[in-house]
Amino acid sequence: MGPAVLQPDGTVFATGANRCAGGHTAIYNPGAGTWTAGPDFSDTLDIADGPAALEPNGNVIMMTSPGIFRTGAMFFEWNGSTLTPITGPPNASFDSSYYGHFLELPTGQLLFTDFSLDVEVFTPSGTYNTAWAPTITNAPKGVSRSPKKAYVISGTQFNGLSQGAAYGDNFQNATNYPLVRITNNGTGHVFYARTHNHSTMAIATGSTVVSTHFNVPAGAEKGASTLEVVVNGIASAPVPITVH
Repeated sequence: MGPAVLQPDGTVFATGANRCAGGHTAIYNPGAGTWTAGPDFSDTLDIADGPAALEPNGNVIMMTSPGIFRTGAMFFEWNGSTLTPITGPPNASFDSSYYGHFLELPTGQLLFTDFSLDVEVFTPSGTYNTAWAPTITNAPKGVSRSPKKAYVISGTQFNGLSQGAAYGDNFQNATNYPLVRITNNGTGHVFYARTHNHSTMAIATGSTVVSTHFNVPAGAEKGASTLEVVVNGIASAPVPITVH
């Protein structure tokens, strides 16, 4: 089966598998409970197991290949109205869709692997709607470097608006959870805190205040810093924090 990705507008873009039944796509509207036919993949392409992912700009990227597990992969982007072919990584002609996997990075880029020794990073164009970003409403002013000391941070939309990446019926690596990023003002070096005990794993929580706990790594640099919450490659506005 092909992957299905939830988009910021609340619709699900579902990709078809097994060309013998048609390389179709469809859009599901959960609010209305309705399906709408989307564009077909060209030629003999489908996604009989394979990856797709939501880009921070709201587009969906996906990996197709001919028939069932044949090589010659091609990549497409769905922008909500048009399915457009895009350039794939160097190994695409040797790949079947089921070889591929996407992972959302906190930079907004997508990590791509295909069972080979090559790893690529895809950088989407454009940017996100600021309404999609998490916001911080309450955070500590100072923190200590200790894996045993947990701090609470709260705000809105910490889990984003989507699961992020998807893959057929296995190899799932959803990223609908908050990352806490600390950047030292003096050096510009970035450190990620361990997050845990999220108040919810729900997505698209709107104005509801949610929270998570975080631990500052022992290797974080001391001094004046900024803190952000990042989900699916989209960061909150930074708040000041001091690392002791």
